[in-house]
Amino acid sequence: MKSLARALAGLASALVLANCAVTPPPEEASRAATNPTTAAADMQIQSRDLACLAEAIYFEARGTGPKGEAAVAHVVVNRARSAKFPNSVCGVVGDGCQFSYRCDGRSDTLAEAGSRSRAFRIAEEVLSGEPDITQGALFFHAASASPGWFSTRPRIGKIGGNVFYR
Repeated sequence: MKSLARALAGLASALVLANCAVTPPPEEASRAATNPTTAAADMQIQSRDLACLAEAIYFEARGTGPKGEAAVAHVVVNRARSAKFPNSVCGVVGDGCQFSYRCDGRSDTLAEAGSRSRAFRIAEEVLSGEPDITQGALFFHAASASPGWFSTRPRIGKIGGNVFYR
């Protein structure tokens, strides 16, 4: 198993390969050096997964509170574990326009330091095996939206401004 410090050490090169613009905040990198992380039962934390998940949390759930941000992170991880989606966190996040921020034409820079730091912390917690509060959700949308696809999915509930489905 890798420690988070090792995972973050490889983050820069992984992001160059992934064409991502995500960098861990300095406080996360220094904290990681003294905080080894265990992996979830069936998934080791990889620096690239951590960065991709933090990016998704930042852009898809920022401002929805810790539970809302964790819920979106769980959807990404649940998809990575499902045979219906790409088998990695970065594969799920980069899968077409599944996440609206990937196709909105705006910068994908994590500019707000506090939100960025929280996104990395929540990504680490979820990848380390934090219990899934979404009960296996694979889909979500903003509570303010009414996409047509939701009627065919079992609804789990609303968490932090988003509605979650299996």
